[in-house]
Amino acid sequence: MAASMCDVFSFCVGVAGRARVAVEVRFVSSSKGKGLFAKQLIRKGETIFVERPLVAAQFLWNALYRYRACDHCLRALEKAEENAQRLTGKPGQVLPYPELCPVKKDLHQNCPHCQAVYCSAECRLAAADQYHRVLCAGPSQDDPLHPLNKLQEAWRSVHYPPETASIMLMARMVATVKQAKDKDRWIRLFSQFCNKTANEEEEIVHKLLGDKFKGQLELLRRLFTDALYEDALSQWFTPDGFRSLFALVGTNGQGIGTSSLSQWVHACDALELKPRDREQLDTFTDQLYKDIEAATGEFLNCEGSGLFVLQSCCNHSCVPNAETSFPENNFLLHVTALEDIKPGEEICISYLDCCQRERSRHSRHKILRENYLFVCSCPKCLAEADEPNVTSEEEEDDEEEEGEPEGAELGDEMTDV
Repeated sequence: MAASMCDVFSFCVGVAGRARVAVEVRFVSSSKGKGLFAKQLIRKGETIFVERPLVAAQFLWNALYRYRACDHCLRALEKAEENAQRLTGKPGQVLPYPELCPVKKDLHQNCPHCQAVYCSAECRLAAADQYHRVLCAGPSQDDPLHPLNKLQEAWRSVHYPPETASIMLMARMVATVKQAKDKDRWIRLFSQFCNKTANEEEEIVHKLLGDKFKGQLELLRRLFTDALYEDALSQWFTPDGFRSLFALVGTNGQGIGTSSLSQWVHACDALELKPRDREQLDTFTDQLYKDIEAATGEFLNCEGSGLFVLQSCCNHSCVPNAETSFPENNFLLHVTALEDIKPGEEICISYLDCCQRERSRHSRHKILRENYLFVCSCPKCLAEADEPNVTSEEEEDDEEEEGEPEGAELGDEMTDV
């Protein structure tokens, strides 16, 4: 176990190359598994580490609805003004200070075979080197009968927005192993993630692996096998192995959000302006977001998910002492301290978004049980242990109105960029 923990940390520091403070991975318990701990005092606001995912993929509905992102790093590809025009539904929408938009379209490149779009030559080459040569559909990119397109269409038919995972994340895992010279190394890296489909001790089953989804899972497994079968990963294509792979992505996938408009807003906030100019800009920005909310609702970002080895070692708390974010407008994950963290203290993030953390203990536990297969025992949950095991009347009304669409309650913390 100790050697495995060292391998996890060494790999993450080697790939990201940007660990900011001394941390270590420790075995916590059979129920919690691994945990990440501070080895030195970490101050509030300090970046603990920056990590690159093993694999990442944009959500399929998000891409279908023209949220344009780099096919490798998920960097938003639209200019901030284009982004604002699409989200407001106003083709004539103009942004002040257009020079603050970080998007550099002159650097964008396409795969010469399937026309997948990348933010740079570096991302195009990185994708080709790791997985894209296997997944490139070439001139069949838009052929509905191509095995990968059939797989993606089947996934969209069972997993509607709000999205929480993508079958293409699993596809990129397989393609990475297929292309790798050292296949065993990548198999070992993917095996670091928890992939249990149920918590027998608590009698919890992942919400997308219950009896009512058996038929859908079997269809996805057959299509997945037709498109991607690999001898070195034969176990992943069996019914039990596919369920485990599904659970691995479902319980470990970290949400990723990128936005060129958000980057532009942050750059505007940093401008040194006269008080009157600042007031005018703030009023403009507030109205812009109101227009976006009226036209588009809550779907502002390019969204996807990724597998992060070190981040996956961070356990959940409803009162986290650290948070994840994507301030570089790509898939590089930053974990930042929300308060001072003492040496030896566990670094915990929240698997719930801000709104979900304010819900009742019973509601929080329901989300965590169904999506992450554990019952939370953080200080907040223990303090609320005497609360009745029912959701509030308001939450019940919301659930009835929304009809609880599949995946609706999963809210991986995906701090806006």
